[in-house]
Amino acid sequence: MVTFRPSLMNKPGLTRALIVLKIAVSTALLAYLFSQADTASMLDQFRRMNLAWTAAALATYGAMLIVSAWRWRLLLHIQEVRVGFGRLTQSFLVATFFNNFLPSNIGGDVVRVADTASAAGSKTLATTVVLLDRLLGLVALLAVAAAASGVAYWFGVRLDGMQYVWVGLIALVTALLVVFRHPGTVGRVVDRVQAGRSAGIQRRLQQLLAAMHRFAGEPRSLWSAFAGAVAVQLLLVVFYVFAARSLSVPLPWLAASIIVPVSFVVQMVPISVNGFGVREAVFAFFFASLGLDVSAALTLSLGSAALVMLFSLSGGAVFLLRARGLLPAAEPA
Repeated sequence: MVTFRPSLMNKPGLTRALIVLKIAVSTALLAYLFSQADTASMLDQFRRMNLAWTAAALATYGAMLIVSAWRWRLLLHIQEVRVGFGRLTQSFLVATFFNNFLPSNIGGDVVRVADTASAAGSKTLATTVVLLDRLLGLVALLAVAAAASGVAYWFGVRLDGMQYVWVGLIALVTALLVVFRHPGTVGRVVDRVQAGRSAGIQRRLQQLLAAMHRFAGEPRSLWSAFAGAVAVQLLLVVFYVFAARSLSVPLPWLAASIIVPVSFVVQMVPISVNGFGVREAVFAFFFASLGLDVSAALTLSLGSAALVMLFSLSGGAVFLLRARGLLPAAEPA
């Protein structure tokens, strides 16, 4: 496995300060929300969890990870990088474990890059693929939320803040279209950026540009990858709806198609510990529009997070087996 040493790790003071800030934000938000909630009713809902709906939610989350691994494999194939689907699925499981049990939003991405850098022959190329995978996921999140908000608006349901989702979607799609429809323009920008840089930085920028050219040359595969990203987000919506059924929280499908994607977008901002507090605040904000109280928002958000963490323990098991040499790390198929 390739070993990474992020620059922040060389600045322990800054790293500790960021962790303290994240803990403070998460703690403050959760403390405020719990002060408004009925904890007794929440505990009662957790005690009465429906095991059948819980199992359905976990199975849906597993299906989502399988589709995610397929999408990642498709993007790697565009770059002529061949890694076995089973190995990529293992890597995704380990990445999920790191994302849930480390105070970082990118720990899982580092695992994925490390697991494919050898096959790609370049950490830059492996990173580019993971970043594009992330971007497609973000576009899919915004697209699902925007489409659902449009349907909701048609039926007379008004949810605050949805105009920002549309603005973000349009801006991101426009940027991606410029990159993939006008690679020559991007190349000229890269040439200006690399002027006067070290040979190592120039080489990485050229690798990045070559990767973008290959992506631009495979529009059909990119659309397939985007379809996979949309499928992933829809499966996440299904997971939350099933979790809501398990916890007896009345979450409508249409509302879930808006709330869940928006909560994931907000969690990408690195100001909390794995989204705790921020995610619950987003749920509480939208639940108020639906006439639901803070207790329901906290029950669903924290209950779903607990299910995800439970599922991600399988990634921890894979990580331990790999560390002991019982399972091979991802390598060329």
